[in-house]
Amino acid sequence: MPSDSIALLPTAAFLGFFHTLVGPDHYLPFIMMATARKWSRTKTAVITLLCGVGHVSSSVVLGLVGVGLGMAVTRLEGIESYRGDLAAWALLAFGLVYFVWGVRRAYTNRPHTHRHIHPDGHSHEHEHVHHQEHTHLHADRGRTGITPWALFVVFVLGPCEVLIPLLMYPAAQKSMLGLALVTLVFATTTIATMLALVLAASYGIRLLPLQKIERYSHAIAGATICLCALAIHWGL
Repeated sequence: MPSDSIALLPTAAFLGFFHTLVGPDHYLPFIMMATARKWSRTKTAVITLLCGVGHVSSSVVLGLVGVGLGMAVTRLEGIESYRGDLAAWALLAFGLVYFVWGVRRAYTNRPHTHRHIHPDGHSHEHEHVHHQEHTHLHADRGRTGITPWALFVVFVLGPCEVLIPLLMYPAAQKSMLGLALVTLVFATTTIATMLALVLAASYGIRLLPLQKIERYSHAIAGATICLCALAIHWGL
C-alpha cells in the first residue's frame, strides 16, 4: 500500500467526523423522532446505525462504479449533487407529512373538561386528556412502523460528497487495500459520530421537563425535519 494512501486515513477520519457534525440532517431527524415516538435507546441506536450504513454504502457503491467506468470526479460529484437535491426533497416531504399528522394528533388529544353529576345532586368538573396518544407511543416500542423505513430510504438517497474525492486517489494508484481502508475509516467515523450525537442528545432531552409540550412533540419533530431539509436544499 503506497504511503500516500496511508496518509489519507487521518483525512478520511476527520472528514467523516466533520461532515457529520456540520450536517444536522445526519442526527436531528433521529433525535426528534426518538423523542416524539419514545423509542428505546436500543431501537434508536439500531435505526441510526442502519440508516448510517445505507447512507455511506450508497456513495461507496456509486464511487466504485465510477472508478470502474473511469468517470471523472466532476461527473461523480454532479451525480452526488443531484442525489443530494433528491434526498432534501424526500426529507422535506417526510417532515411535512409528519408535521401535519403531528398537528392533527395534538388537536385530537387537547385537554377538555368533563362534568360529573353524583346521585346526591352534587357535580364537579375535571380536565381530561385522551390516552390514545400515550397508548400509541407505547405500542410503537414493540413494532417497526413506516417511520424507520422512510428515514432509511431518505438516507440511502442522501450522498456523502466528500467521500468521492477520497476514493479517487487510491483508485488512481490501483491500491485496492488503500481504497478499502479509506472507505472503512470514513464509514466507521461517520456512523460512530451519528450514533454518539443521537444517543447523547436523546438521553439529554429525556432529562428535561417537557411534559407541557409533549402533546406537540410529533409536530415539533416534523417541523424540525422540514428545517433540516430546507438547510440541505439551500446549502446551509
